[in-house]
Amino acid sequence: MPSSMASASAADPSLPALLLAWYDRHARRLPWRTPPGGPAPDPYGVWLSEVMLQQTTVAAVIPYYQRFLARWPTVRDLAAAPLDDVLTEWAGLGYYARARNLHKCAMAVTERHGGVFPDTEEALRDLPGIGAYTAAAVAAIAFGRRATVVDGNVERVMARLFAVEDPLPGSKGELKRLADTLTPDSRCGDYAQAVMDLGATVCTPRSPSCLACPWQAPCAARRSGIAEELPRKDRKAAKPVRRGVAFWLTDDDGRVLLRRRPEDGLLGGMIEVPSTPWREGSPWAPEEALEHAPLRGLRWTPLPGLVRHTFTHFHLELTLVAATAEAAQPPAAARWVALPALGGEALPTVMRKVVRAAVAGL
Repeated sequence: MPSSMASASAADPSLPALLLAWYDRHARRLPWRTPPGGPAPDPYGVWLSEVMLQQTTVAAVIPYYQRFLARWPTVRDLAAAPLDDVLTEWAGLGYYARARNLHKCAMAVTERHGGVFPDTEEALRDLPGIGAYTAAAVAAIAFGRRATVVDGNVERVMARLFAVEDPLPGSKGELKRLADTLTPDSRCGDYAQAVMDLGATVCTPRSPSCLACPWQAPCAARRSGIAEELPRKDRKAAKPVRRGVAFWLTDDDGRVLLRRRPEDGLLGGMIEVPSTPWREGSPWAPEEALEHAPLRGLRWTPLPGLVRHTFTHFHLELTLVAATAEAAQPPAAARWVALPALGGEALPTVMRKVVRAAVAGL
């Protein structure tokens, strides 16, 4: 079991009440929330926000959330939308498997549950793309179920409150167990959001505002002077660098050749500027790269600059080459798109960087 300096006071049943009193005064006002102590929010909005917030900041999510809700006000509307429209609206938010799962889940809620979200963790986890965290968050926040909601903010709060010094990710199970000891039977949604707000605004990764914390007295890490050191994390391996060549191909009318990526895998189903595979090792030799060109027999010209992008598990470097071809039948899964229309395509962030670099280079 992870080492801990938990004290009896840290598990005191009065702690949830202290936190809820703090939350009543300091809750963040967010588009998907209702005021503390108010009516339960719409499950659709809670689910939508929680999926968007995975590995993404609140500030980045808010405009996407508002656009999604304006375009698809109900889960039935989202289920009826073409996947391409959903991917296009999601473009730039990253982690694109979330968008595909979002659409699958909306269809499942509509087809299996008549457009009404189930209200238990077990039933929610049975839906596509909903894992333990999202199921607990929706059950607690939208339906008032007692559920232990643990995200990165909550892990940090629990690691400090109980002085758990064993590093993440190995201590995740212990941190969730400790969080469960504090989860109350009432105001479950407010409590879940209160702990997350505490981590996001007070018990921050660096320079935590311990004097403003409602749990400062029982916090074992604060008493030991190690709050800012927790949670500890295992050292991560250096990310490898993958390299590729992107092919900026236009026709006589100035249209750009785009293609759809395979549904499975990284950026599945998104639209891209054609490229070689992305591989580790030395840069692609020109003649080797041209074997992957979308059309053969063209004169490709290198463009200046290098497009860099970082994914979760690797860094990517793309060089660009450009060519012009007569308007022709595009290869399978590819099509010609007018340059002014690129903004309406489901281009992930890395491909938007490619577009900007190609336009600047030409």
